[in-house]
Amino acid sequence: MYRLFVAVDLPEDVKDELHGFCRDFTVPGARWVNMEQLHLTLRFIGDADEELFQAIRNSLSLVKATQFSLHMEGTGRFPPRGAPHILWVGLSGSSTLLRLQNQVEEAVQLAGISPENRPFSPHITLARLRNASPDAVNVFLERTREFRTSSFTVPEFRLYSSTLTPKGAIHTCEAAYPLELAEIES
Repeated sequence: MYRLFVAVDLPEDVKDELHGFCRDFTVPGARWVNMEQLHLTLRFIGDADEELFQAIRNSLSLVKATQFSLHMEGTGRFPPRGAPHILWVGLSGSSTLLRLQNQVEEAVQLAGISPENRPFSPHITLARLRNASPDAVNVFLERTREFRTSSFTVPEFRLYSSTLTPKGAIHTCEAAYPLELAEIES
């Protein structure tokens, strides 16, 4: 059995920028994501047996998209109201990113996965919160509102499996799907 998701990896220099940014803040109740595991989830799939895994893997190979440029900017929380559970950094609006995510969604549906009910909200999860002080979260959001990384190119997307352990998830790349070279969109 596989626990699957489709994601875009972040370049090491961007992860380093985020790491430097995050270590400047203390938010009681925050469990910061391991910097090696930072990624942009295009589609969480969930559990799949071997047959479904192969169907998803094959279906994703049909996605045809071009490379594009992104940058991260601003921070937020999920849910937007009530007790916060996630701190995140947002991504610049890229029509190419949205087209890629739509194609990934169509590919996983073609493989037999039910449609995603929630709208795509491009973000990188920075921390998971448990009993976090709303005041500390608000201070974090206020101080990081103007945060922005340098731009980076997205050359591929990947299919990952995730194994949950007491020390956190272990992500394994199951397949990589290169994007076609094109003029880079900002």
